Amino acid sequence: MTTLNGLCMMAVAAAALSACALAQPSHRDASVPITVEPSVDLQRYAGRWYEIARYPNWFERGCQDVTAEYALQADGRVRVVNTCVRPDAQPPVFVADGRARVVEGSNNAKLRVSFAPEWIPFAWGDYWVLEVDDAYQTALVGAPNGGYLWILARTPSIAPETRAHLEEAARRNGFDPSKLENTVHTRS
Repeated sequence: MTTLNGLCMMAVAAAALSACALAQPSHRDASVPITVEPSVDLQRYAGRWYEIARYPNWFERGCQDVTAEYALQADGRVRVVNTCVRPDAQPPVFVADGRARVVEGSNNAKLRVSFAPEWIPFAWGDYWVLEVDDAYQTALVGAPNGGYLWILARTPSIAPETRAHLEEAARRNGFDPSKLENTVHTRS
């Protein structure tokens, strides 16, 4: 049974996690305006994506074989299930189940994502689709504060010219692609 003390402890933990997210270092020139995709088809965006590279962040420290699964829900929200493998941890597989909502007026290119319980109102983070190819096989996603940037693909690896194209898209949006860390994939 959940007690009031238990609920308070969960709220404090969520507040601490949100504060950590706000403290994420920025790797973006804020003087450069961000351009997101003109429109994102969430049905086509749905499915499994492999993380190719990411800005370092506290919640993915030590992660490899990182994937994200997106599923459009009947209420218009998107279910998000992130999985990472930490070979030296017990248990070695970590799964985070969250949800995303579309920012009104963004044509689905700007989302707000949360992995906290529904009743915590301030634990939403920006997830902006900066670039997605016409076939929905690769994507560049970031946060406008410059704390987060991901290169995603439908496969665990991408061609060097595709990577270069996505890094150039990051540069055009003021992000520093030299700060990206490659994600190791040992399984598919």
